[in-house]
Amino acid sequence: MRKRTLGRTGIQVGELGMGCEGFVDKSPEQIRELVDSMASAGVTCIDLYTPNPAVRDGLGLALAGRRDSFVLQAHLCTIWRDGQYKRTRNLAEVKEGFAEQLRLLGTDYLDIGMIHYADAMSDWEAVVKNGILDYARELKAQGAIRSIGLSSHNPEVALAAVETGEIDVLMFSVNPCYDLQPASEDVEELWADKNYEKPLVNMDPQRQNLYETCQRRGAAITVMKAFGGGDLLSAELSPAGAALTPFQCLHYALTRPAVACVMCGARSAEELRACIAYEDASEEERDYAGALAALPKISWKGHCMYCGHCAPCPKGIDVASVTKFLNLCRAQGEIPETVREHYAALPHKAGECIQCGACEGRCPFQVPAVENMAQAARLFGE
Repeated sequence: MRKRTLGRTGIQVGELGMGCEGFVDKSPEQIRELVDSMASAGVTCIDLYTPNPAVRDGLGLALAGRRDSFVLQAHLCTIWRDGQYKRTRNLAEVKEGFAEQLRLLGTDYLDIGMIHYADAMSDWEAVVKNGILDYARELKAQGAIRSIGLSSHNPEVALAAVETGEIDVLMFSVNPCYDLQPASEDVEELWADKNYEKPLVNMDPQRQNLYETCQRRGAAITVMKAFGGGDLLSAELSPAGAALTPFQCLHYALTRPAVACVMCGARSAEELRACIAYEDASEEERDYAGALAALPKISWKGHCMYCGHCAPCPKGIDVASVTKFLNLCRAQGEIPETVREHYAALPHKAGECIQCGACEGRCPFQVPAVENMAQAARLFGE
């Protein structure tokens, strides 16, 4: 399993993680089997949004003696009331739920204390106003959580939270269909049929800005809904009008700026192994560029997808990386120091471009790569 760093936290995770759907309605023995499969494959990050005490207890038992080998992305603001899940913004309930979570998991810390989801600006404002963000800061200072996270489906809310500088890890829905949808406080708008009735063109600019802002600020993204709840894998259900493969969906998410880990919604050890097979898949099996370029209801014309089809450059320029750094600077309106450093580390700079156009001829999305290289050379001075 390839490892990635969770942004500025410095925490290392396997690039494929485990969503907690696989632990729901499972016996302790079945949960242990899943954790054993994860351990043998190098899957280290576990998302745990559910407050179900049976799930937390079963996972705690499975982690006993090897807790430090895993990264727990466990959610604040989720509690169990009258036998069912409840999201809360009541600080007293949040504190009670956190203490119970540590007890059931058999640990004294969480790697990521994820503020459970905020899809409306009013909800994020309640997180701040009700003292929940302050509480998360206190937990981090005490070492009870090692980083502060937020889960959201709304790029407007997520961006506002990330720009406070408090959010170390953002859990966000990332896939080739959702990325074309504008911000909404109603998560169901992401997959509503009416929103895909007319052809869609290119990524929503707020989502692009969100991913690039996370990259600049060192806020890592952990991905949920990479398969669109499974719809993207079905030609009949896919809002794009054609099916993608699991490997293509995973590779798309993992090549977005700031993404560190994709949470697989595996419900069994077999499904988990099918996702993990991505690690040994060929470049052809992972390649999403041709599939996206051929989607009947979506056009990515002119938009760099960082897919790498522009390579090889006869001068050795990493055209996709240069374009990513250029886009990061365009969004910021200046050259962030971290971007300057990453650009400086490239063995071949944009100024070496001979304008042969070989990259443009290979690009499935008709990106003006030669002009991008010229702009990057002017911006970075080499």
